[in-house]
Amino acid sequence: MTLHGAQPPAGLLLAAGGGSRLGRPKALLELDGERLVDRGVRTLRDGGCAPVVVVAGAVTVEVIGAVVVPNPDWATGMGSSLRAGLAALPPECPAAVIALVDQPRITPAAVSRLLTAYENGAGVAVATYGGRPRNPVLISREHFPAVAASALGDVGARPFLRAHPELITPVACDDVASPDDIDTPADLAAYQK
Repeated sequence: MTLHGAQPPAGLLLAAGGGSRLGRPKALLELDGERLVDRGVRTLRDGGCAPVVVVAGAVTVEVIGAVVVPNPDWATGMGSSLRAGLAALPPECPAAVIALVDQPRITPAAVSRLLTAYENGAGVAVATYGGRPRNPVLISREHFPAVAASALGDVGARPFLRAHPELITPVACDDVASPDDIDTPADLAAYQK
């Protein structure tokens, strides 16, 4: 199916945070009748990822169609969630599309574009909007150790990406998605309008 083998890249949804600025965990937030965690899983799955792994922490979640991995260190920040998620991926998984639970305007089409870049040989593919790199991000397995080593505190893959710009294949997603996130009640109100 892919240039790199028969197994498609996995989807990795980081959903462990407590939503301190929002006042509640984002994973359980419902928009348009769907929890953000379910929306994120559906987006990754419909975009072509298999399996889909959710990293949970502040709240326990059950998600149909996904493997849920608990991160007991979730309060230390996104880095621990990324490390937990990468470690939980099956060994046959050749790559992972990493997405954040609080970005409901990421679409399956954006995920699919990252998978196409991967199939065309990209080892690291990053969705861009207005030419700026954002999420989601695809990273091939060969880079998992370096990504995990640099994911400290409340940052994910960003330090790795900044240290290795030569590896990045930018993938324009402006016309199919938006990286807008929901961090505060004002963000939520803006989304609901």
